[in-house]
Amino acid sequence: MAGLLKKKERLEAEIPTASMADIAFLLLIFFLVTTTIDVDTGIGMVLPPKLEEDVTPPPVRERNMLKILVDAQGRVLLEDQPSAVSLIREEVKKHVLNEGVDPRYSESPQKAIVSIKTARQTPYDAYIQVLDEVWMAYFEMWDAEARRLGYSNYSAYLEAIEQTGAENAVRSRIKAGISIAEPDAA
Repeated sequence: MAGLLKKKERLEAEIPTASMADIAFLLLIFFLVTTTIDVDTGIGMVLPPKLEEDVTPPPVRERNMLKILVDAQGRVLLEDQPSAVSLIREEVKKHVLNEGVDPRYSESPQKAIVSIKTARQTPYDAYIQVLDEVWMAYFEMWDAEARRLGYSNYSAYLEAIEQTGAENAVRSRIKAGISIAEPDAA
């Protein structure tokens, strides 16, 4: 009788893992395909081609040029005077919208040039802050001009002229005259 009372061997419960590798691989592919990776693209500006050595640059009256210099330590000189970055925006707007009234500023918005010059060792962050302030001054001027023309803001103006295919009169009146000057050779 001893042979009849054998314990039944229990089978242990197993989880089938054969397809786990396939699922993990599919999830990996899914996340690789759907994930976006931010890439620094730099500053989106189209620079004019470099002038040939025998060509002289077009003349610009000193009055029409607002000079901004960012030195190697990141300090800002506005018309050779120390200045804070936060003051650049208002100074650019005064310069561009002067309409010939103040002899220290430009003759008209079409002739106004903002020259940004740096040293080779200028911190990139300081350069970007200055460039951002100059561009923000232009965006604020364009926005004000669009509002003067009866639009709620510059974006609404752009949408309206895009639908009609009209010329951008705001940018024709206030041209973005920004000159990125080369650093002095060291």
